Amino acid sequence: MSPDPAVETAPVAPWLRAVLLVVGTASLVLGVIGIFLPVLPTTPFLLVTAACYARASTRLYNWLLGQRSMGPIIVEWRRSRSLPPGVKTRALVVVAITFSLSVSLIDALAVRLILVATGIILAAFLYRIPTAQPEAASVTMDPEPAPEEPR
Repeated sequence: MSPDPAVETAPVAPWLRAVLLVVGTASLVLGVIGIFLPVLPTTPFLLVTAACYARASTRLYNWLLGQRSMGPIIVEWRRSRSLPPGVKTRALVVVAITFSLSVSLIDALAVRLILVATGIILAAFLYRIPTAQPEAASVTMDPEPAPEEPR
């Protein structure tokens, strides 16, 4: 995947580069853990990772964008502040399943209520994020009609 043209490429001080690499890597670890823990959001951590890597290491930033599961989400977010088609639906399904399981496995009423409230807030947050239009739609919206084929 090609580097993102929106990335700031200004050189940074070595100490700042080290801080950005540590913060970016810690954020990546939390984002990966968030894939498996419903209470820990994945996407914000990945966006922080992308921002840190973009300023600290072109190699790590390009590696992140090249990841099949994470790269398209980051690229789409940077391009249009939206999620690729299907990502929002999958995220909402995972939130519903994992929070439902968590609520059913917990005995304490207070913890159940906190989980329900957190799940509803997280689902509402995800629902409000725009979904990117499929690229095929932008092709069909071309202002110039395609020439008719001869019969």
